[in-house]
Amino acid sequence: MPKVSVYNLLGEQVGEIDLNDDIFGAEINEHAMYEVVKNHLANKRQGTQSAKTRAEVRGGGRKPWRQKGTGRARQGSIRAPHWTGGGVVFAPKPRDYSYSVPKKVKRVALKSALSSKVLENEIIVLDELNLSEPKTKEMVKILENIKADKKALIVMDEKNENVIKSARNIPNVETTLVNTLNVYDILKYNSFIITKDAVRKVEEVYA
Repeated sequence: MPKVSVYNLLGEQVGEIDLNDDIFGAEINEHAMYEVVKNHLANKRQGTQSAKTRAEVRGGGRKPWRQKGTGRARQGSIRAPHWTGGGVVFAPKPRDYSYSVPKKVKRVALKSALSSKVLENEIIVLDELNLSEPKTKEMVKILENIKADKKALIVMDEKNENVIKSARNIPNVETTLVNTLNVYDILKYNSFIITKDAVRKVEEVYA
């Protein structure tokens, strides 16, 4: 059973916490994480790119020059793909890139991502994270105290507007809730900052 230190907002160690072996000490499945991250990025794609084929480009109705006798290569339209201003050969059209991944694969990937954070000592557990008012400077100070990396993900058990507003103007720092936790965000950020209550909620939700 993995055991990690618990810190207060001043960066002082105030205790230790035992983590659930099934979630934070699972065997790391890199392929499952790859599949889920690929799915996450595909689902985020807007799929609005569009270009015109030679049938849709304006003009080119007349044959540029006669078929024979000019010494030049035969041409049928000035809007053929090899002409400047011509259509695109296999023009991209708006489409939906989203697809689904089995729930079991998602669960394995999430456990693998959380376990990798413990294995690489990138998890920072806080006894609590409460701010009296939204203040970016205060959040920057807390991150410095706990020696968090410049790229940090803060995980909370429930929505806290003061924390969200204090962190949103800091580059490469993101806040999320246990219920919206995803593999892409876990792997994207170097420091995984989570409150003690959020740890218990993770163990409850994903056990």
